[in-house]
Amino acid sequence: MFMGEYQHSVDEKGRLTIPARFREELGERFILTKGLDNCLFGYPFSEWAMIEQKLKALPFTRADVRAFVRFFFSGACECEFDRQGRILLPQNLREYARLEKEVVIAGVSSRIEIWNQSFWLDYCARTAGQFAELAEKLVDLGV
Repeated sequence: MFMGEYQHSVDEKGRLTIPARFREELGERFILTKGLDNCLFGYPFSEWAMIEQKLKALPFTRADVRAFVRFFFSGACECEFDRQGRILLPQNLREYARLEKEVVIAGVSSRIEIWNQSFWLDYCARTAGQFAELAEKLVDLGV
């Protein structure tokens, strides 16, 4: 399971160090794609295969399904780590998520998310006050 939040920098060549804890869970190679909210999603191959099966089961005759599947799969790429635990972020994904220098890598259960640091801070500020309301609507946390 992925959890936690880490701050890193994209270097001048577009490389990003992924935290060691996340590298262990992701495996030697993993899938990186355009995520929602202008961040990137990273999935281990096993999780990616499950998502692929779920999306394949959706009716391709629906325009909204086709649009989402195109968005999700066309932005996907396979990543692998170099000896320093870095990945090369493809230019199209850096542009999509506006990753220039400072980023946040967040663990979100079955995936990692890579955010522009400013976007992450804005997102957290906007949603912080909604957390209790969301929890009531979505889950009985038993706390």
